[in-house]
Amino acid sequence: MTRSKSALTTPLLQGKQSQLPERLPIWRLWVPLLLQTGLILASPAQPFYTQVTGKTVILQTAPVDPYDPIRGYSQTLSYDVSRVENLLSLPGGKELFKGSKQNTDLPSETTFYVILEAPVANESQPPKPWKPVGVKSNRPTSLPANQIALKGKSTRNSIEYGLETYYMPESRRDEINQDINQTQRGRQPQSFVVEVKVDTQGRAVPISLWVSKRNYRF
Repeated sequence: MTRSKSALTTPLLQGKQSQLPERLPIWRLWVPLLLQTGLILASPAQPFYTQVTGKTVILQTAPVDPYDPIRGYSQTLSYDVSRVENLLSLPGGKELFKGSKQNTDLPSETTFYVILEAPVANESQPPKPWKPVGVKSNRPTSLPANQIALKGKSTRNSIEYGLETYYMPESRRDEINQDINQTQRGRQPQSFVVEVKVDTQGRAVPISLWVSKRNYRF
């Protein structure tokens, strides 16, 4: 008895189908894509989160050379808490620098936290800077309402808080240079302060720069 043509070809088709690769689950395609998207969005999301949820803090800048004007679109600033000698004088400072070379520097990429305390009254213009009152190697988990921890990091030859470079509109560069020149010259040069937002993790973003009584927002 002869078999029909369809009966003969069916096993062959089944064999070919069994050799075809299985189709990947859809989640294996979407998960890597979502992870990549999350990483891309996370970079600008962190400063936005800090700006929205952070506490307003005023930082005292270190003196600026009035003969070194802003060039291009950016200005580089340092702060009182950027100086090693100032950190050493704070409670916890000597312990932080213990074991470093001559007790004047930290190994590169060392993180720490400067405890800042708000002034009693801060309604003046420019606003009064917050006072550094301590240094800790680990982030404090409980601080009074008038204090906050600012996260810092050591590099090879400096201390940084992520607040060192500010980008200014080109149209206002000359105006800012003139203000800085006037406040830094004379018998009593005036330092200027920077308004920042600091979140609960110690991360900070710049908000504005005060030069005398003038405020320049970033």
